[in-house]
Amino acid sequence: MQLSKSEEELMNILWKQKKAFMKDLLDAYPEPKPATTTVATLLKRMSDKKFIDYKSFGRSREYFPLVKKKDYFSKHVNGLIKNFFNDSASQFASFFTQETNLSKAELEELKKLIDVEIEKK
Repeated sequence: MQLSKSEEELMNILWKQKKAFMKDLLDAYPEPKPATTTVATLLKRMSDKKFIDYKSFGRSREYFPLVKKKDYFSKHVNGLIKNFFNDSASQFASFFTQETNLSKAELEELKKLIDVEIEKK
């Protein structure tokens, strides 16, 4: 299951805060802030999708993520590789390195990361 763009934005806030009440979530949005009802709808949909849960404190709810950011984006990237790059990580890497205008230093850092992973195998 996947999050919409607006749900992803809210999820990013929740990942940063780890747990938050509605007021905390609204405060974290940049201007113009969404309506409380909009955020409530997003929270309900995200809860239905099992991305978040909450604890009740009287009439207030403290929301927290059930899915780790790393796990979500790992699945997302793997889906991109499968759907857009014929399930080929090398095609994805080629596209990524050529189309993102990385500096020489950034490319060297990527190479170091890859070399470390090769050593582990």
